[in-house]
Amino acid sequence: MPAKPATRGIKPSEPGPIAAYKALLKDYIDRRPAGMRARIAIALGKHKSFVSQLSNPIYPMPVPARHLSTIFEICHFSAEEKKSFLKAYMVAHPARAAHPSSEEVGLHPRRKVLSLEMPVLRDQRKQRALENLVRQFVERVAELID
Repeated sequence: MPAKPATRGIKPSEPGPIAAYKALLKDYIDRRPAGMRARIAIALGKHKSFVSQLSNPIYPMPVPARHLSTIFEICHFSAEEKKSFLKAYMVAHPARAAHPSSEEVGLHPRRKVLSLEMPVLRDQRKQRALENLVRQFVERVAELID
C-alpha cells in the first residue's frame, strides 16, 4: 500500500499580497533582455541569487522599499508597469500606504543609478570592501558638492 502524501486534506494556501507583487516583478523582469537580474544585482551591490529571491513569488521575503527606484531605473519600467507594481506593493504593505513618502515607495528623485566597470578581485571579501568604498566615496563627494 503506497504511503499517503503528507499534505492530504490540506488545501494549498492562496498566494499572499507579497507573492502578488513579486509575481508582477518576475513577469516584468522576464520580459527584459537576458542578464537583467545580474544588472540589478550589480546596481544593488548584491548577489544575483538575492535578486532571484526578490523576484520569485515562492520566497516570502519582501522587496525592500529602498531598492525599488533602482529596480525601476535598471529595468526601465513603463509608467503603467510602475503604477501597477506600486499598487500591489501598497496592498502588501498597508503601513507604507497610510504614510507614503517618496523614499518609501521607491521614488528617489535625488538618486541616479550609475553602472561602473571595476576590476574583479580574487578575494570576495576585498571585492565587497572595494565596492563599498566606491559607494561611500560617491556619497561623501556628493555631500561636499551639494
